[in-house]
Amino acid sequence: QVQLVESGGALVQPGGSLRLSCAASGSIFRINNMGWYRQAPGKERELVATVTSTGTTNYADSVKGRFTISSDNAKNTMYLQMNSLKPEDTAVYYCNADVVDSRFGYVRDYWGKGTLVTVSS
Repeated sequence: QVQLVESGGALVQPGGSLRLSCAASGSIFRINNMGWYRQAPGKERELVATVTSTGTTNYADSVKGRFTISSDNAKNTMYLQMNSLKPEDTAVYYCNADVVDSRFGYVRDYWGKGTLVTVSS
């Protein structure tokens, strides 16, 4: 099986910065894509940013220019650098990965448990 574990969530003041990490472990043959999603209180989960194994990135309009997604393929780890944080960024941030599990031999979608980011003064 494959596990995704997020870390780095914290309470931060508006305008501050945080870096989230997502570490994948287990029976990983290949990770095709990884992404960050978030779910704010009372709202549905939404896409924040994605990165492919070749480094292609995509961002939600709400975070463009403020957030940067990156990955370290050797470590099976993904990062989300968040700058100029706003109260509306408050949410549980979830790591997502499309992984070719060596036990199954085909791509499967995995999710982490989430890490809480609270932006408040």
